[in-house]
Amino acid sequence: MGTHCCGHQEQNIGDDPREQAIYRRVLWAVLTINAVMFIVEIGAGLMSGSVSLLADALDFFGDAANYAISLIVVGMALSYRARAALIKGATMALFGVWVLGITLWHILEGTLPGAMTMGGIGMTALIANALSFWLLWRHRDGDANMRSAWICTRNDVLGNLAVLLAALGVFSTGTGWPDIAVAIIIAALALQGATIIIRQAIAELRAKDNFAEISAS
Repeated sequence: MGTHCCGHQEQNIGDDPREQAIYRRVLWAVLTINAVMFIVEIGAGLMSGSVSLLADALDFFGDAANYAISLIVVGMALSYRARAALIKGATMALFGVWVLGITLWHILEGTLPGAMTMGGIGMTALIANALSFWLLWRHRDGDANMRSAWICTRNDVLGNLAVLLAALGVFSTGTGWPDIAVAIIIAALALQGATIIIRQAIAELRAKDNFAEISAS
């Protein structure tokens, strides 16, 4: 991304002990929120036959795992945080591919999801992710590791809004196509977010290597 995202001042946020403590508390909060919502959504998705809810549930699981990784590397050198961001970016990309695969399976099966369950759980998930989004807002312009946590939550908010639209579409049309469309949107968000995170992490690693070469010469 641009220099604003990769600026020197923003990257050093993770080196401030006070900021580290604040960020850890935020990560624990959003980790708990995402773990609980994964359990709720996976059950609702299986019960209702909604591929968009299942996709969103797996997204909650992936986010919880990513926040756990972020907690581990907070306070470590930038190179470790950048490598952790690379892992998270790759995870998001795999998630996007998985969603596309399960969406194709539901197309072939002609699944008709439960619109009421989709709407109710989608609203609950939106509230949970809006809270996470608010908690992570101040850290959105940090290093690749911090930025990846915010991008995950941003994608979740957009995905939840899409799930609500899908529920309305399923209810109105009596078909599963709105659910399929939203699942594809969620997959696209995951792949786009993964691209942003991986690019910034690679840029940070290259900048560190260049700095090391200059210092050694």
